[in-house]
This record gives sequence, C-alpha cells and structure tokens, in this order.
Amino acid sequence: MPDVITTRREKAILEVTLDRPKANAIDPTTSRRMGETFKAFRDDPELRVAIVKTAGDKFFCAGWDLKAAAAGDTGEDGSGFGVGGFGGLQELRELNKPVIACVNGMAVGGGFELALSCDLIYASDHSSFSLPEIRAGVLADAATIKLPKRIPYHVAMELLLTGRWMDADEARRWGLVNEVMPKEKLEDRVWDIARLLASGPPLVFAAIKETARVAEALTFQDAMNRVARRQLGTVDRLSDSEDSLEGLLAFAEKRKPVWKGR
Repeated sequence: MPDVITTRREKAILEVTLDRPKANAIDPTTSRRMGETFKAFRDDPELRVAIVKTAGDKFFCAGWDLKAAAAGDTGEDGSGFGVGGFGGLQELRELNKPVIACVNGMAVGGGFELALSCDLIYASDHSSFSLPEIRAGVLADAATIKLPKRIPYHVAMELLLTGRWMDADEARRWGLVNEVMPKEKLEDRVWDIARLLASGPPLVFAAIKETARVAEALTFQDAMNRVARRQLGTVDRLSDSEDSLEGLLAFAEKRKPVWKGR
C-alpha cells in the first residue's frame, strides 16, 4: 500500500503526517503504522516534541475506516490497532513528551479522539468537530472518557448524545482548542510552538505529563504525596538531574539555561 504515514524531522521535533485520501480515515494497518511511529518518537532520546497533522483541507481525520471494518480488516497480521491503540496515541504508555495536534478540516469520531490524545490543539478557522458514533449505535469510548474532563459536562454530553457539529470558534470558547486561525497561518504557528517546547526542559515536561496522568485516578492529597515522596519515576529522575541544578544556576547567573535532558 502507499506510504500513508510520512515524517519530517527538525532537530528535536518530529512532524507526523497522515495522508490517506479521501478522508484520512484510519484502518487497522494505518493505526499500526502510526503506533510504531509514535513509539519510536517516545523512545528516541533526541526527540522532544511531536506534531500530528494530516494532508488535505477538508478532513483532518474521519476516524475509523468503516469500510475496512465492514470488510473484516483486522490489520496486516490480524492484531488490530497495534501499539498505542487506535491511531497510535490513545493508549501509548509512558509517552512523556508533548504532542501537538494541527487540525485543519473536519475531525470526526476517531479523528476527534486523535486530537484529544494530544496535549495541545491548534485549529484552522474552517475546522469542525463531531462524534457521530451515536448514529451508528456504537460507543465513542475514548471521547466519552476524555471529553467530560476537558469541557463542561453538559456540553460534552450534548456532543456525545446528539452527534452534532462543533465549529472551531465554539471549540475555542469551551477551551477545547488552544487557538484558531486562518489555515495559511496554522502550520507556522504550530511549528513556532513546537520550537518553543523543544527549547524547554524535557525532564520537567516528562514530570508534568506523568503527574497529570497519574493524578486523574487519585485525590489531590494522594497525588501530592506521591510527588513529594518521589514515587513517580519522572519526578524522581528530575529531582536528582543535572537539568534541575542547571535551572538554578542559570537563574542565579542571569542567563538562559542549557537543558540536556539528564
């Protein structure tokens, strides 16, 4: 099959592009390839930030390839979505690096969930979001878990229960996306943010992501106790790191810190 997943690397930044006409729908084989790509990003110590984008202007991603599902497609080796679950991001363990979604066009069903799997979402002004699974009698599982935590409960439930469309401006108003802009400015803005993050302290980013992830299942005090006792691997590593000392020295010497990720 054609290479539907392409990557572009600039120093510590990896841009991952899904290009699967006509709607960038994801079948099991594509999902597996995405999973392997994001796993390699996670495990590469030289990479610090990822950008997720798709080709074309109409669809960011139409989600699950229903035609493939109807045909019984279970992937090249019959093992389903592959590492990381659907789209390679939803269930990828220990992904402690920032991931930015560059949404241009319609994010539908699993495509919406793919964007929700990222840490930051930037969208073009003609983008829109929908969870139409209700009309097919299936559960939008990842969105049902994540969306009520990202936006007001009643708004999230309306999207899930009706399948209605939310345009980019409404998504911004609810805080679902970080910024909305004309499509011709979108990629430049996303790359500006990616370069900013790539210049930041990777060990702190890792500690932020793990702490936020673990805290979802804990009370505030339990989460604080785990951080204070250095029971999270990323927090423990940060506490004794060269970068932790570098931050203090740079502040005292009134200079920019040089982060080494160790």
